[in-house]
Amino acid sequence: MKPKTRALLILATGLLVAWQARAVETWAALREPGAVLIVRHAETVPGIGDPPGFRIDDCATQRNLSEAGRKQAVAMGRTLAERGVTVSKVESSRWCRCADTARLAFPQLPVAYLDALNSFFEDRSTAPAQTRALRARIAEWKGHGVLVLVTQQVNISALTGRATAMGQTVALR
Repeated sequence: MKPKTRALLILATGLLVAWQARAVETWAALREPGAVLIVRHAETVPGIGDPPGFRIDDCATQRNLSEAGRKQAVAMGRTLAERGVTVSKVESSRWCRCADTARLAFPQLPVAYLDALNSFFEDRSTAPAQTRALRARIAEWKGHGVLVLVTQQVNISALTGRATAMGQTVALR
């Protein structure tokens, strides 16, 4: 069963640029127990996917955040804090651009890796199992603050049916 998407919140360089009719509802939803915010990593250097032969354990072989993306990640965390959103847990894909987005946005929190958030851009055969695992993770979240999940576009699209640009988010409750 897909989690209900009650509101869509898009944060780009720290500014709310989403559907204004839903903005108030979305910010309120993020202050309620059990809220989940799925984040597509911040802006990267140009390209699609990763270079041939990249290694998950070596950031130098991956497509990483650009300077604008690093600023975007910091602004995202700052905007959530300014709006009174309490983030209590952050989980990320193992890709460096995701983990770096998480660390820059939420430097006060440890970042845990969740394999269900890992990209399946190169191998779509894992998409159904990862998406089921991600749905289960979202369904089990009962924390007092927001669970932030940082991942890639393919994962978000498989989960929600929505395309997201770099640095955009989807709020679920």
